[in-house]
Amino acid sequence: MKLPPAILLMGPTASGKTALAFEVARRFPVDIVSVDSAQVFIDMNIGTAKPDAATLSEFPHRLIDLITPEQRYSAARFRDDALREMAAISAAGRVPLLVGGTMLYFKALREGLADLPQADAELRAAIDAEAAARGWPALHAELARLDPETASRLATNDAQRIQRALEVVRVTGRPMAESFARQKDVCLPYRTLSLSLAPSDRGALHRRIAERFDAMIKAGLVEEVQALRHKYRLDAGLPSMRCVGYRQAWAMLEGEMPTTELRDRGIFATRQFAKRQITWLRATPGVTALDSLDGDATDQALRAIAALAR
Repeated sequence: MKLPPAILLMGPTASGKTALAFEVARRFPVDIVSVDSAQVFIDMNIGTAKPDAATLSEFPHRLIDLITPEQRYSAARFRDDALREMAAISAAGRVPLLVGGTMLYFKALREGLADLPQADAELRAAIDAEAAARGWPALHAELARLDPETASRLATNDAQRIQRALEVVRVTGRPMAESFARQKDVCLPYRTLSLSLAPSDRGALHRRIAERFDAMIKAGLVEEVQALRHKYRLDAGLPSMRCVGYRQAWAMLEGEMPTTELRDRGIFATRQFAKRQITWLRATPGVTALDSLDGDATDQALRAIAALAR
């Protein structure tokens, strides 16, 4: 039997993915599935660039607002949730359009997941205690000795990923790459069209990032974080508060940095995040790259989707 079609639209933050997805939704019978590790959190709207209610009414999104900021979400859960939603969309005679910038989620969907150990609360607490005493850069240096390949992809202050990588190495006694090499071959049961959208001029992307962060501050990012702190039992170590923008606003509210530095630090962190996204994309096979600065980019995407649908 001919496999059903699915579209994967990837790209760094502020690259124009959402606008392109809406244009596709106007032209083709697609349903949008969010691939965003921040938009899964309820009440986190401004800093995640989550579509507003009017937009969601016109273009419904699946896999947003799934959990509270107190909870955790994983790539494994995303894969299960995404496959369920994709099956429902296909069964309705429509096409899944997966849109976002969480490259690990796309990788998990396309390639499956390694048989990594489950989270160990006691070990994570021990790693957090070490980080509090020595700092995350010191733990990154330890990871570089134990698993240099993984450490080379992580920033020295990427607490969440350093923690998980150290946890895996300490439990299994081997680098994460060896664990991933043992994973079973996975076949995604769809005819996929994988598109990436990014501006060819890095300076243009940086300008978009600055404009977006300024708009978030103006829309009330700091006030949103204050409201979250009052409504939920949060701490700086939770994945929700490690999201770019939220992490910087939290630090400002804790008095760990001056208010005047929020904008610059937030923009810098977003640039670094976008750089990592682009690195992932370049290493991902089978992806058609589109230049968001090219006036023909939307038409190129629409032509490719039309060919997939035939």
